[in-house]
Amino acid sequence: MSPFWVLVFVFFNNGYFLDGLSTQNSKRPDVVKIGSIITFDSVIGKVAKVAMEAAIDDVNSNPVVLGGTKLKLTMLDANYSEFMGIIQALQVMETDNVAIIGPQSSVTAHLISHIANKLQVPLLSFAATDPTLSSLQYPFFVRTTQDDWYQMAAIADIVEYYKWREVIAIYTDDDYGRNGISALANRLATKRCRISYKAPMNPQASRSDIMDVMVKVALAESRILIVHTYPTGGIDVVDVAHHLGMMGSGYVWIATNWLSTVLDTYSPLPSGTVENIQGLITLRMYTPDSEMKRNFLSRWKNLTNNLTGNGPFGLNTYGLYAYDTVWILANAVNAFFNHGGNISFSNDSRLSELDGGNLHLDAMSIFDGGQLLLDSILKVKLTGLSGHVSFTSDKSLIRPAYEVINVIGTGIRRIGYWSNYSGLSVVPPEKLYEKPPYRSSSNQQLHSVIWPGQTTETPRGWVFPNNGKQLRIGVPNRVSFREFIAEVPGTDTFKGYCIEVFTAALDLLPYAVPYKLMPFGDRVNNPSCTELVRLITTGVYDAAIGDIAIITNRTRMADFTQPYIKSGLVVVATVRKSNSHAWAFLRPFTWTMWTVTGIFFLCVGAVVWILEHRINDQFRGPPRRQILTTLWFSFSTMFYSHRENTVSPLGRMVLILWLFVVLIIKSNYTASLTSILTVQQLSSPIEGIESLIASNDPIGYQQGSFARNYLSDELGIHESRLVPFNSQEEYAKALEDGPKKGGVAAVVDERAYIELFLSSRCEFSIVGQEFTNNGWGFAFPRDSPLAIDMSTAILKLSETGELQRIHDKWLIRSACSLQGANQEVDRIQLKSFSGLFIICGLACLFAFLVYFALLVCQFTKDYSESSDSSGRSSQSARIRTFLSFVGQSKQAPNGITGENESTHSSKKICTAVSCNRSVSFGVGTNK
Repeated sequence: MSPFWVLVFVFFNNGYFLDGLSTQNSKRPDVVKIGSIITFDSVIGKVAKVAMEAAIDDVNSNPVVLGGTKLKLTMLDANYSEFMGIIQALQVMETDNVAIIGPQSSVTAHLISHIANKLQVPLLSFAATDPTLSSLQYPFFVRTTQDDWYQMAAIADIVEYYKWREVIAIYTDDDYGRNGISALANRLATKRCRISYKAPMNPQASRSDIMDVMVKVALAESRILIVHTYPTGGIDVVDVAHHLGMMGSGYVWIATNWLSTVLDTYSPLPSGTVENIQGLITLRMYTPDSEMKRNFLSRWKNLTNNLTGNGPFGLNTYGLYAYDTVWILANAVNAFFNHGGNISFSNDSRLSELDGGNLHLDAMSIFDGGQLLLDSILKVKLTGLSGHVSFTSDKSLIRPAYEVINVIGTGIRRIGYWSNYSGLSVVPPEKLYEKPPYRSSSNQQLHSVIWPGQTTETPRGWVFPNNGKQLRIGVPNRVSFREFIAEVPGTDTFKGYCIEVFTAALDLLPYAVPYKLMPFGDRVNNPSCTELVRLITTGVYDAAIGDIAIITNRTRMADFTQPYIKSGLVVVATVRKSNSHAWAFLRPFTWTMWTVTGIFFLCVGAVVWILEHRINDQFRGPPRRQILTTLWFSFSTMFYSHRENTVSPLGRMVLILWLFVVLIIKSNYTASLTSILTVQQLSSPIEGIESLIASNDPIGYQQGSFARNYLSDELGIHESRLVPFNSQEEYAKALEDGPKKGGVAAVVDERAYIELFLSSRCEFSIVGQEFTNNGWGFAFPRDSPLAIDMSTAILKLSETGELQRIHDKWLIRSACSLQGANQEVDRIQLKSFSGLFIICGLACLFAFLVYFALLVCQFTKDYSESSDSSGRSSQSARIRTFLSFVGQSKQAPNGITGENESTHSSKKICTAVSCNRSVSFGVGTNK
């Protein structure tokens, strides 16, 4: 065989890419000893044991891999015991093993890693997925499988994809379970989701223990259940959940990869177990399809046929990673020797002091080449059963990915993939690696799911807990404006607008909500709604309803529903009747409107004069006569009484447009003036919040309202000017007295209150504009799903008109008809007619430009003929001639017949030029 093909065989033998060869070689031993600690009888251990033995055979049967050196693997059974795992690790390290494959348990890995650090023996674990094992505390721990940090990221993306907000975590209470759920909580937090309830279980929990845990889970609100346990414990959890009726419609169960491991290993499962897991979602570590993987799967039946015990079992993904782990170690040992490494051990003086004990701890030695072997492991690059194998700088496998699986019937259905590169997708990850990463929410995709209860409708993920607990709902116990909310005397019930809206919204919810209304306040003063909302955060109340304005500092403490009424701050003041006066006819228009209208009258008249001057004798004559004619024509169009006729097409176009504008202006002026002279008008010395700020007069507000803080903090009004009131009667008396008699100049309150106040008090009115934009809503704890459902219910009430009916029932009064709601009839602003003025102006400009262009063309033609005949042409003469031409009439003079207009004009121009005689501008022939 040629050297080239030998080299190719070395690099590509059995599908694995070996590390580069080195020119420096050391003497290779015949045997390299490695150890392994797993639980032989576990779901993971039994598969891993067969896979590792097969890998050892494949490595040792190929002399090219290690250059003739053999791997000797010693496997020890931890038997589900962390203590036994530690003892066996000590035994393995007594016999000069260069590395340990395992341990299988994350708990054992934490303990053994400290020993490995001291003795510098690398640990390669294909099953310990605890994210905290990747910390710098464990430099000699190498994870050859996927980290649970990424599995929890996949679950968080699934939760966000279906728009759920809260989940319940059911987990084994050890390092594996706690740290995995901690990673899930961190991942959910980045999605603005959270774990609402944690249900830890003893690692050796009995069925009764699990029953106690699941009963508490059933009483919780969330129906999104994340199960992160060991395979045997997970099966017990779903069995108990099925017994409690928690596998029906409305529930969502997401199992970590323990379930896919069970399905791959023991398929088909017993019918009872299959029934329990219908509709569950589980994850499986993604391993791309390859010829090498298919070949190994075909070998698997032969590898397990001769095994005794519980019968045949399938190959799960942990078996693939266990097989690859042996090959990673083989490649690393080869690189270790190629870089001059030697297998030697040194005694630790501190361990020698323990000589004589039964444990023989003094037999353990430090592996001198441990660091070099560790470096070689982390540099390995190969393609194995699990795909491309390579390590990142933090010792994690590259490109972590998972399959998302839905359990249906007696089988499973893949509904998508998750990868750290692109998130959720229905396309295999290796195809997405060819494209730039794109993680937008619109790009996340999964196929449809059949959920528990055989439904395809995505569960809401939350129900009101059926634990007999009533919601403690705080209600402000008002002493004024009791139409909104009031306690019924002698009972513990409430009535009013806010209460009826709340109960109507509750009736639309698809579940019952037991609640108890609890009064908040001292029954003397109106309570502070901000304090009421704060008590939700302390747990005193579970919610708060009533006239609670949605403002910034309250939204920081609680979640609010959709506003059910708009109610910004307004100013109410005393108003007086405004009598007509001599200049009342000017009030319909603002001064700007009057000015612009007058300017347009003049401009339109000037444009019409220009367009008609040369061809219409009515617009000719002495200058004084033309000015008077133009002014008369301009302003007489207001009454359509102009006597002058327009004969030019452009003049008629401008006049028609202008008469239309005049028609619109007259109509609005007439309507506004009629209203001013016939409708009672109200006026007030306070024009709005701006004039109130500028004055030094006292201002009233409602006790307990956020208006005080807004006026003081946001508008800078000194607190000494602010006067609290508790009732509508106090409002009225203070406004009637005014600042000079110890009252107030105005009251600032929310529009909903003021409209009710004004409905029976016509002597007051809202002045100015509403200067905040608030609404009232019901308050719930942060991230409460009930807030979302109540918002949906309020929107339904609004769409059906029920919300308006409730409003009219409680708040509409007819005594005063709110005629003072506006200070006065609005004056007509210029902006109301700006479109008309712009159109008219553009029409005038267009007509003028067209007229000027035609005039210049005609003059140029006539002037060229006259200059050719006279032989004289100068710039000044040409300008004088053009002005004379503009001022001349286009009609033929008396006594001239049979000549066309062009000939006549040419003669006049010629005469003017040859005689050097100027013609007066604008003076025509009198008829």
